[in-house]
Amino acid sequence: MTQRRSDAGRDEDDVPEWADQVMATVAAEVRRRRKELRMSAQDLADRCEEIGHPIPRNVIANMESGRRVNLPLVDVIVLAEALRTYPICLLYPVGYVDRVQRLPLQYSEPTWDAMRWFTGDSEGFGMEDDMLRSFRAHVRHQRAALAALKGEKHERWKAKTAPNQAEREEAVLAQADYAERALEAKYRLRSARAFIREDGGTPPTLPPELADVDPPETDPDTTEENDL
Repeated sequence: MTQRRSDAGRDEDDVPEWADQVMATVAAEVRRRRKELRMSAQDLADRCEEIGHPIPRNVIANMESGRRVNLPLVDVIVLAEALRTYPICLLYPVGYVDRVQRLPLQYSEPTWDAMRWFTGDSEGFGMEDDMLRSFRAHVRHQRAALAALKGEKHERWKAKTAPNQAEREEAVLAQADYAERALEAKYRLRSARAFIREDGGTPPTLPPELADVDPPETDPDTTEENDL
Protein backbone atom coordinates (compact mmCIF):
# COMPACT_ATOMS: atom_id res chain seq x y z
CA MET A 1 0.00 0.00 0.00
CA THR A 2 1.39 3.40 -0.97
CA GLN A 3 0.99 6.08 1.66
CA ARG A 4 -0.13 9.52 0.56
CA ARG A 5 0.30 13.04 1.86
CA SER A 6 -3.47 13.45 1.76
CA ASP A 7 -4.05 10.67 4.30
CA ALA A 8 -5.83 12.09 7.33
CA GLY A 9 -3.47 12.36 10.29
CA ARG A 10 -0.16 10.61 10.72
CA ASP A 11 -0.88 7.23 12.17
CA GLU A 12 2.19 5.77 13.88
CA ASP A 13 1.44 2.50 12.11
CA ASP A 14 2.32 4.19 8.81
CA VAL A 15 6.00 4.48 9.70
CA PRO A 16 6.65 0.78 10.28
CA GLU A 17 4.77 0.05 7.05
CA TRP A 18 7.15 2.29 5.13
CA ALA A 19 10.16 0.85 6.97
CA ASP A 20 8.94 -2.64 6.09
CA GLN A 21 8.76 -1.64 2.43
CA VAL A 22 12.34 -0.38 2.48
CA MET A 23 13.57 -3.57 4.11
CA ALA A 24 11.54 -5.74 1.73
CA THR A 25 13.11 -3.95 -1.24
CA VAL A 26 16.63 -4.58 0.09
CA ALA A 27 15.83 -8.20 0.95
CA ALA A 28 14.39 -8.90 -2.49
CA GLU A 29 17.43 -7.37 -4.20
CA VAL A 30 19.83 -9.35 -1.98
CA ARG A 31 18.02 -12.52 -2.97
CA ARG A 32 17.94 -11.60 -6.66
CA ARG A 33 21.61 -10.66 -6.71
CA ARG A 34 22.62 -13.76 -4.74
CA LYS A 35 20.84 -16.03 -7.19
CA GLU A 36 22.31 -14.14 -10.13
CA LEU A 37 25.77 -14.89 -8.76
CA ARG A 38 24.71 -18.49 -8.06
CA MET A 39 25.51 -18.13 -4.38
CA SER A 40 23.71 -20.03 -1.65
CA ALA A 41 22.72 -18.30 1.57
CA GLN A 42 25.66 -20.09 3.19
CA ASP A 43 28.01 -18.84 0.46
CA LEU A 44 26.85 -15.29 1.18
CA ALA A 45 27.25 -15.78 4.91
CA ASP A 46 30.78 -17.11 4.41
CA ARG A 47 31.69 -14.14 2.24
CA CYS A 48 30.37 -11.69 4.87
CA GLU A 49 32.55 -13.42 7.47
CA GLU A 50 35.58 -13.13 5.17
CA ILE A 51 34.92 -9.40 4.86
CA GLY A 52 34.99 -9.11 8.64
CA HIS A 53 31.33 -8.64 9.57
CA PRO A 54 29.66 -12.05 10.00
CA ILE A 55 26.00 -12.34 9.01
CA PRO A 56 24.84 -15.91 9.76
CA ARG A 57 23.04 -17.94 7.12
CA ASN A 58 19.82 -18.08 9.16
CA VAL A 59 19.82 -14.27 9.47
CA ILE A 60 20.14 -13.96 5.70
CA ALA A 61 17.38 -16.52 5.18
CA ASN A 62 15.09 -14.72 7.64
CA MET A 63 15.77 -11.40 5.94
CA GLU A 64 14.95 -12.74 2.48
CA SER A 65 11.77 -14.38 3.71
CA GLY A 66 10.60 -11.27 5.57
CA ARG A 67 10.97 -12.75 9.06
CA ARG A 68 13.78 -10.42 10.12
CA VAL A 69 12.44 -7.28 11.80
CA ASN A 70 15.41 -4.95 11.23
CA LEU A 71 18.33 -4.48 8.89
CA PRO A 72 21.27 -2.42 10.21
CA LEU A 73 23.05 -0.14 7.79
CA VAL A 74 26.34 -1.95 8.43
CA ASP A 75 24.72 -5.16 7.19
CA VAL A 76 23.62 -3.45 3.98
CA ILE A 77 27.18 -2.22 3.40
CA VAL A 78 28.72 -5.66 3.93
CA LEU A 79 26.03 -7.47 1.94
CA ALA A 80 26.66 -5.14 -0.99
CA GLU A 81 30.39 -5.85 -0.89
CA ALA A 82 29.75 -9.59 -0.61
CA LEU A 83 27.38 -9.43 -3.58
CA ARG A 84 29.84 -7.35 -5.63
CA THR A 85 27.54 -4.38 -5.96
CA TYR A 86 26.99 -0.99 -4.31
CA PRO A 87 24.90 -0.39 -1.17
CA ILE A 88 22.84 2.15 -3.10
CA CYS A 89 21.85 -0.57 -5.57
CA LEU A 90 20.39 -2.66 -2.75
CA LEU A 91 18.36 0.27 -1.46
CA TYR A 92 17.26 1.48 -4.89
CA PRO A 93 17.43 -1.39 -7.43
CA VAL A 94 17.24 0.68 -10.60
CA GLY A 95 16.05 -1.44 -13.50
CA TYR A 96 14.57 -4.12 -11.26
CA VAL A 97 12.06 -2.09 -9.24
CA ASP A 98 10.06 0.58 -11.08
CA ARG A 99 8.95 2.69 -8.14
CA VAL A 100 9.81 3.06 -4.46
CA GLN A 101 8.47 5.12 -1.60
CA ARG A 102 11.25 7.56 -0.73
CA LEU A 103 9.75 8.69 2.59
CA PRO A 104 6.72 7.83 4.74
CA LEU A 105 3.38 9.43 3.87
CA GLN A 106 4.41 10.11 0.29
CA TYR A 107 3.48 8.79 -3.11
CA SER A 108 5.88 6.30 -4.60
CA GLU A 109 8.20 7.67 -7.27
CA PRO A 110 10.53 6.31 -9.96
CA THR A 111 13.41 4.41 -8.38
CA TRP A 112 15.94 6.41 -10.41
CA ASP A 113 14.62 9.70 -8.97
CA ALA A 114 14.74 8.33 -5.42
CA MET A 115 18.31 7.13 -5.92
CA ARG A 116 19.39 10.54 -7.22
CA TRP A 117 17.87 12.16 -4.13
CA PHE A 118 19.70 9.74 -1.85
CA THR A 119 23.05 10.36 -3.51
CA GLY A 120 22.58 14.13 -3.66
CA ASP A 121 22.62 14.01 -7.44
CA SER A 122 19.25 15.66 -7.91
CA GLU A 123 18.68 19.40 -8.04
CA GLY A 124 14.91 19.20 -7.99
CA PHE A 125 14.42 19.37 -4.25
CA GLY A 126 15.45 22.97 -3.71
CA MET A 127 18.53 22.08 -1.68
CA GLU A 128 22.13 21.60 -2.60
CA ASP A 129 25.10 21.01 -0.34
CA ASP A 130 27.96 23.40 -1.12
CA MET A 131 30.67 20.94 -0.09
CA LEU A 132 29.16 18.20 -2.24
CA ARG A 133 28.98 20.56 -5.19
CA SER A 134 32.63 21.56 -4.70
CA PHE A 135 33.78 17.94 -4.57
CA ARG A 136 31.85 17.14 -7.74
CA ALA A 137 33.49 20.09 -9.46
CA HIS A 138 36.85 18.87 -8.17
CA VAL A 139 36.34 15.44 -9.73
CA ARG A 140 35.22 16.97 -13.02
CA HIS A 141 38.14 19.40 -13.31
CA GLN A 142 40.70 16.81 -12.21
CA ARG A 143 39.55 14.42 -14.92
CA ALA A 144 39.71 17.21 -17.51
CA ALA A 145 43.23 18.19 -16.42
CA LEU A 146 44.54 14.61 -16.51
CA ALA A 147 42.97 13.99 -19.92
CA ALA A 148 44.52 17.17 -21.30
CA LEU A 149 47.95 16.29 -19.91
CA LYS A 150 47.69 12.84 -21.45
CA GLY A 151 46.76 14.36 -24.80
CA GLU A 152 49.59 16.85 -24.58
CA LYS A 153 52.10 14.06 -23.88
CA HIS A 154 50.83 12.02 -26.81
CA GLU A 155 51.02 14.94 -29.23
CA ARG A 156 54.54 15.75 -28.02
CA TRP A 157 55.56 12.19 -28.88
CA LYS A 158 53.87 12.49 -32.27
CA ALA A 159 55.78 15.71 -32.95
CA LYS A 160 59.09 14.04 -32.13
CA THR A 161 58.36 10.97 -34.27
CA ALA A 162 56.58 12.68 -37.17
CA PRO A 163 57.88 11.47 -40.56
CA ASN A 164 57.50 14.88 -42.19
CA GLN A 165 57.23 18.59 -41.44
CA ALA A 166 53.47 18.83 -42.04
CA GLU A 167 52.62 16.14 -39.49
CA ARG A 168 55.13 17.61 -37.06
CA GLU A 169 53.52 21.05 -37.25
CA GLU A 170 50.07 19.54 -36.85
CA ALA A 171 51.18 17.67 -33.73
CA VAL A 172 52.79 20.79 -32.28
CA LEU A 173 49.55 22.74 -32.72
CA ALA A 174 47.57 19.93 -31.09
CA GLN A 175 50.07 19.82 -28.26
CA ALA A 176 49.65 23.53 -27.65
CA ASP A 177 45.86 23.14 -27.64
CA TYR A 178 46.04 20.36 -25.04
CA ALA A 179 48.46 22.44 -22.96
CA GLU A 180 45.97 25.30 -22.93
CA ARG A 181 43.16 22.94 -21.90
CA ALA A 182 45.30 21.53 -19.11
CA LEU A 183 46.11 25.02 -17.84
CA GLU A 184 42.45 26.01 -17.80
CA ALA A 185 41.42 22.78 -16.04
CA LYS A 186 44.15 23.27 -13.45
CA TYR A 187 42.95 26.79 -12.78
CA ARG A 188 39.40 25.55 -12.22
CA LEU A 189 40.69 22.70 -10.08
CA ARG A 190 42.62 25.15 -7.91
CA SER A 191 39.45 27.22 -7.49
CA ALA A 192 37.45 24.14 -6.47
CA ARG A 193 40.09 23.26 -3.88
CA ALA A 194 40.01 26.82 -2.55
CA PHE A 195 36.22 26.66 -2.13
CA ILE A 196 36.54 23.38 -0.23
CA ARG A 197 39.09 24.92 2.15
CA GLU A 198 37.01 28.06 2.62
CA ASP A 199 34.09 25.91 3.74
CA GLY A 200 36.30 24.18 6.31
CA GLY A 201 36.90 21.01 4.29
CA THR A 202 40.00 19.17 3.17
CA PRO A 203 40.45 18.73 -0.59
CA PRO A 204 41.28 15.26 -1.97
CA THR A 205 44.91 14.29 -2.47
CA LEU A 206 46.10 15.21 -5.93
CA PRO A 207 47.87 12.74 -8.25
CA PRO A 208 51.57 13.49 -8.88
CA GLU A 209 50.81 14.86 -12.35
CA LEU A 210 48.82 17.69 -10.75
CA ALA A 211 51.18 18.49 -7.89
CA ASP A 212 51.59 22.04 -9.22
CA VAL A 213 47.89 22.85 -8.79
CA ASP A 214 48.24 23.81 -5.14
CA PRO A 215 50.34 26.91 -4.51
CA PRO A 216 53.54 26.16 -2.56
CA GLU A 217 53.13 26.38 1.19
CA THR A 218 54.72 29.40 2.79
CA ASP A 219 57.20 28.70 5.56
CA PRO A 220 55.85 30.48 8.68
CA ASP A 221 59.40 31.25 9.90
CA THR A 222 60.33 32.80 6.56
CA THR A 223 57.16 34.87 6.54
CA GLU A 224 57.88 36.10 10.04
CA GLU A 225 61.44 37.07 9.05
CA ASN A 226 60.17 38.91 5.98
CA ASP A 227 57.63 40.76 8.10
CA LEU A 228 60.42 41.82 10.43
